[in-house]
Amino acid sequence: MACLCTAGGIKAQDTLRTERQAVEMLQAAPEARTRFTTRATMYGAGFTNVYDTYLSPQEYKGIEFRISRESMRMTRWMDGNLSLQSFFQGNVGYTHNHVDNNNTFSALANWNYGLHYNFRLAPGFRLLAGGVADLNGGFVWNLRNGNNPASARAYINLDASGMAIWDLRIKNRPITLRYQVNLPVAGVMFSPHYGQSYYEIFSLGNAGGVVRFTSLHNQPSLRQMLTVDFPVRKARMRLAYVWDAQQSRVNGLRTHAYSHVFMIGFVRHLYKVKY
Repeated sequence: MACLCTAGGIKAQDTLRTERQAVEMLQAAPEARTRFTTRATMYGAGFTNVYDTYLSPQEYKGIEFRISRESMRMTRWMDGNLSLQSFFQGNVGYTHNHVDNNNTFSALANWNYGLHYNFRLAPGFRLLAGGVADLNGGFVWNLRNGNNPASARAYINLDASGMAIWDLRIKNRPITLRYQVNLPVAGVMFSPHYGQSYYEIFSLGNAGGVVRFTSLHNQPSLRQMLTVDFPVRKARMRLAYVWDAQQSRVNGLRTHAYSHVFMIGFVRHLYKVKY
């Protein structure tokens, strides 16, 4: 197991040898939850479907590569039942149209940061509900377009977020199952108008109406993730399936990016120890 270091009186030590020791520590001293952090780094690949009427009236389908890094820990707020999550992911996709005579290259970076209240319904089982700030930035580049070859992606949302986490044992091996869903409910998005060039916006100053309010009526999007954590020798692994559906209908333009991605990575449990 790894451990956490900070300059303000926190010393790095190898304190959590096994999952059983971690559980026993938390049961014996509930206040220790605030020092316990779970971090995971994952890599994956899958299928993506990209559509942007600013660039083309056709859908483009192909492969996507994705990386993510997550950190979760309990806080002292609300009697120690509020958890803090920071989740970053970035993806790149390479797609082609149905007649296979054109391709696009796409990229998107997404960062979620938010709080969840933990409802401890049974030993080892929790339901979490809360909200996250959802920041997104990227682009889609059409490789054959001579005029307006690229379309920018820039939007910020406030998401309703929920999780179900189940800690169990199979043949005395600790397994953690989790399902998470994030639903954008309000935000702002940058979007040119239909037929408007980026030259008009940034060089001529015709930027009226390119930043629009978004909600379920014009950005019906959803991110879902299913994970399973399990030990392999002294390491702890994570397998994940991500279904990411981003859609918008803004300024006369329609876009979507649908992704189905399988990911694998490592999980580390960190514990802050004062000295």
